[in-house]
Amino acid sequence: MNLNPKTTAFVFPGQGSQAVGMGRDLAQAYPIARQTFEEADALLGFSLSQLMWAGPAEELNETVNTQPALYVHSMAALRVFSQLYPDFVPAAVAGHSLGELSALTAAGALPFAEGLQLVRRRGELMKRAGEIAPGGMAAVLNLDIPALEAVCAQASTEAEIVQVANDNCPGQVVISGAKAAVERAIAGTKAAGAKRAIPLAVSIAAHSPLMAPIQADFEAAVRAAPMGAARILVVSNVKAGPITSAEQLRWDLVAQHTSRVRWTESVQYLIGQGIQSFVELGSGNVLLGLIRRIDSSVEGLALGAPQDFEALQAA
Repeated sequence: MNLNPKTTAFVFPGQGSQAVGMGRDLAQAYPIARQTFEEADALLGFSLSQLMWAGPAEELNETVNTQPALYVHSMAALRVFSQLYPDFVPAAVAGHSLGELSALTAAGALPFAEGLQLVRRRGELMKRAGEIAPGGMAAVLNLDIPALEAVCAQASTEAEIVQVANDNCPGQVVISGAKAAVERAIAGTKAAGAKRAIPLAVSIAAHSPLMAPIQADFEAAVRAAPMGAARILVVSNVKAGPITSAEQLRWDLVAQHTSRVRWTESVQYLIGQGIQSFVELGSGNVLLGLIRRIDSSVEGLALGAPQDFEALQAA
């Protein structure tokens, strides 16, 4: 696969892409990746790398650990790519939820060290939000957004809200909110003709009003981070359009906690801007699967393990 920087976007995964062993082979094969993991361990004050490489899975899956793990793996893969192809600058970047922080670092707007600390803080605060206001999430298959929005509106009350949280791709949407409202919505989706509605094993209602209790603290953390203007086009989760200035980037990071991740529209925007190839940097290839369901005409490449880079170099 020959990548043209003018028609290539880098994309960065969010929660759900983590797996025990993530990044281990990359660190063994490339010194710059190993240095990235060592830098992260030193910054955090504990061996995140060992948790990523050896588990246990239950601890890795705790949001306070999952989020920095995904960020560090993505940054290690990005650094390997940049070392192999120093002159390659993609036309755009985007990240799914947490992955937006990886995208901001890739765009030169957020330094790695401060980005890692912000990611860790994000995980801590989201965990706290789940303790203050426990909620739930569910994946809904084969029900379009307008129909699902109607179901959520009917299932919500003034005290118990459920809403569309992630518009991942046509036929796969995640809802989020108060547990009772999510349960009512699951029943409603089945009545509305959804193929399936699958409760997710989480107690955090991400991208819903239940994140409101931590908004002020997270905004303070975002404001304290040394954010600069993006040097590469960033496509926003919240706007599904371009954001560039430091103030826009800060606003988007804070707003996405209670807002929908508009991934389908973000990918469509990128394709409309001439993007023909998507490179997913970090753990797994979840985003490429979604992108192919949004538009099967584009190319995709996952870069997270040594064999991925070997195949790219051999192309």
